[in-house]
Amino acid sequence: MYSIVFRHDLNLIDIRWSGLFDQPSVDAYADELVRRFREEGFAPGYRLRMDMSATSVQPVDAAQAINRRLGTFHRASRIAIVTTSAITRLQVRRFMTQPYLRIFESADAALDWLVASDEAALAA
Repeated sequence: MYSIVFRHDLNLIDIRWSGLFDQPSVDAYADELVRRFREEGFAPGYRLRMDMSATSVQPVDAAQAINRRLGTFHRASRIAIVTTSAITRLQVRRFMTQPYLRIFESADAALDWLVASDEAALAA
């Protein structure tokens, strides 16, 4: 339903969702992300890629629960969301209002933006 990979070489947390969340899976996901962030030695300022291309829009109660559980999670310096769904884009924009967030249709384009220099990322 999800995978979380910590890439120290890029200071990147690479998350992929592949299913619809419910309260138990929200709790498991949030607990794992918080625990592993600490264990992996990550700090605020990391980069985040969330690939949602293998799932559809999340149920509203699940999206709200994720937002409640992770709303105060350590701040990234850039967030790239991957989806081709217009409805998922709307949901992301509703819950994730960070000015350093961009939405992409491909995981490769998202990664390119995440690892680009600050000047190149601002121009994108």
